[in-house]
Amino acid sequence: MVKLSGIFVPHVTPFKKDGSIDFESLKTCIKYWIESGLSGLVTLGSNGEFPYLMREEKIELIQFVVEQVDGKVPVIAGTGEPSTFETIKLSKEVEDLGVDALLIVQPYYYKPSNEELIAHYSEILNSIDVPVILYNMPKFTGYNMGVEVVEKLVNEYSNIIGIKDSSGNIHQMIELIRTVGDKISILAGNADLILTTLMFGGKGAIVAIANFMPEIAVNLFTAFKQGNHEEAKRMQLIINRATSILNKYNQIAAVKALINLRGLPGGVPRKPILPLKGEEIKILRKFLEELYESNLIVMP
Repeated sequence: MVKLSGIFVPHVTPFKKDGSIDFESLKTCIKYWIESGLSGLVTLGSNGEFPYLMREEKIELIQFVVEQVDGKVPVIAGTGEPSTFETIKLSKEVEDLGVDALLIVQPYYYKPSNEELIAHYSEILNSIDVPVILYNMPKFTGYNMGVEVVEKLVNEYSNIIGIKDSSGNIHQMIELIRTVGDKISILAGNADLILTTLMFGGKGAIVAIANFMPEIAVNLFTAFKQGNHEEAKRMQLIINRATSILNKYNQIAAVKALINLRGLPGGVPRKPILPLKGEEIKILRKFLEELYESNLIVMP
């Protein structure tokens, strides 16, 4: 079973200007992410723009990533859909592609009750064999998956191996670690909570900043594991600054712009998301140049 410990990248899906997936660019980025020391790749997370991809594209993309990674690190695939039926259908197709685990976001558009949410995940967990990581993403789903729901599911289903919590709520993160942290891996979904999560007993993070500054996120994790808390704190403060900058823009567009500024082919977002331009790009470039001048990253 996949070991959920470390920093995982919820990687972007590079698109060409015509909206098609740029597989050659993705191949280049995959090599970069693996060589950066990340613990694994998460395909079709929020940064992968999964709601904008057709089912056939999702299958093709996941299969491509699995083949390119070739067992070097775990590959986790996002298969959450608005309905239970669609989630099970996609999950069954994906589990045959050789992924190490599935990341399943809570249903979105219609807000379910806790009873409906538990029933949704229960049916999925009873229908598939591959390990599952729960994904709590209130920013995009419109509601929070509470600790009581997670605790009930974890206590009933042994194929849940972790949760990515993107609530941004420190109290909830600590409560998850307290209640189920001995049974599953608690992973930060917010980059500004990586160190806090680790300090309270979480296992790592799945964070957008790993797309364009993976070495800094990996340095934070490594420093913490080695007991060098001052260095871990220094890395966290840098990451927090990056998060503050991302929050000023559409995150998908900003992450892709930062990847491109590092000399990698991040591509453009799929419409209706538009690429950043002009002054926005200048601000992002200035941030990366400061990291370069501090010998924290290498620029082309």
